[in-house]
Amino acid sequence: MQDEIKIVSADALVFRLPLEKPVSTSFGTMLDRPAVFVRLEDDRGTVGWGEIWCNWPACGAEHRARLLVSDIAPRILWRSLPSPKDLWRELTAATEILVLQTGEVGPYAQVIAGFDMAYWDLTARRAGSSLAKAMSDMAAHQVRAYASGIHILDAERMVAEARSVGYRDFKVKVGFDFDRDLDLLRRLHADLRPGETLHADANQGFSAEQGRAFLRATDNLGLGWMEEPVRVDSDDVLWADLAGLTSTPLAGGENLIGEPAFQSAIASGSLSVIQPDAAKWGGPSGCFAVAQAARAAGRRYCPHFLGAGIGLVASAHILAAAGGDGMLEVDINPNLLRDAIVPRWPIVRQGWVDLPEGKGLGVEPDLQQLASFQTMRLVAEERS
Repeated sequence: MQDEIKIVSADALVFRLPLEKPVSTSFGTMLDRPAVFVRLEDDRGTVGWGEIWCNWPACGAEHRARLLVSDIAPRILWRSLPSPKDLWRELTAATEILVLQTGEVGPYAQVIAGFDMAYWDLTARRAGSSLAKAMSDMAAHQVRAYASGIHILDAERMVAEARSVGYRDFKVKVGFDFDRDLDLLRRLHADLRPGETLHADANQGFSAEQGRAFLRATDNLGLGWMEEPVRVDSDDVLWADLAGLTSTPLAGGENLIGEPAFQSAIASGSLSVIQPDAAKWGGPSGCFAVAQAARAAGRRYCPHFLGAGIGLVASAHILAAAGGDGMLEVDINPNLLRDAIVPRWPIVRQGWVDLPEGKGLGVEPDLQQLASFQTMRLVAEERS
C-alpha cells in the first residue's frame, strides 16, 4: 500500500529566456523561450519537479502558472492523495465542466500534465526509485535520441553540428516553401552517412494536395517518418489516403488531447508513430498508457518534446519505461532552460543517452543559473 502523501505547497516558477535567433515553424515564431516549472513539496520535505507546456501563445506561461496555483493546487493541498495515475484521472474528471465553461481544454490539460509529472517525481523519490523504474520494473537504462528543432534553411550546418556531438538521427522542419524545402531535403538525404536517419516535420503546414505531393516526392528518400503533413483534425479518410500514398511512416500526436483521441489515432492505423507530449497532455500517467497501447497495436511511441530540461528528462523516463524502438526528441537549438539542470544531461553517445542516475527524475533545475530569467513565482500553500 502506498504511504499517505500530503502536498503542503505547490509552486509555479515562470522563466523567459531571450533568443538571439527566433525559433520558427510553419505556423508561428517563438521570440523568446518560456518555461513553467512545477515544484511540489510534501509534509516530509520531499520535492518533486514538473514542467507545463507553454510555448504558444506568447503570453501563455503566466496564464498556466496562475491556473496551477489558483485552480489545481487547492484541490490537492493538505489532503491524502492517491497514486499519480488515479490523481491524474481525478483532476481530469474534476475539471471537465470548467473546460467546457472556459473553452480552455489545452491550458487545463497542460497544467494537469505538469502537475502529474511533478507528482510522479515526488512519489518516485519517496519510494527510492527512478521515475522509469517506478513506472515499469522492465524499464531500460538508456534511450535512443534524435536531434530536432532543425529549420530546413539551417539544416546542413545543424545536422553537421548534431552529428559531431553524437546524434545519428535528425529531424528537419519543412512546410515553408514547397519546392525549396523539397530540394534541400533531397540534399540532406544524399549527405547521410551509414546508420543515420532523416525525418521531416511539416507542423500541419501543408494543404491536402500539398501533403500528397510532398509524400509522393519524398517516397524514395527513406525518411524515418513524415510528421504532421496536414492538420491534425483532418478526417480519417484523408489520413488513410496519405498513408496509402507512401512507404514513409506518418507521425503525429503532439496536438491530440484526451484518451479517446489517441485511441482513435492508434486504431485507425494511419499513424505509424505516436507522439504525445507529456508536458502538453497526460503527463507520465496519460502518456505511458498511450505508449503501451501504441506498442500493443504495433506502432512506435516517440514522445514529442519542445521545452525545458525537466520535461525532456521526464520524456526520457517514460520512453525507457515503455520500451520498444522509440526515440527521444531533443531540440538542439541553444536553450539554457533545457541545459540548466543538475547534474548535466543529456550526453549523447552514438545516438544514445543514459537516463540520469538517482531517484525520481534524477535531476533538478539549477535555479541559481536561471535566476536572472525568472519572471514570476507563485506559491500555493494555504490549507484548503
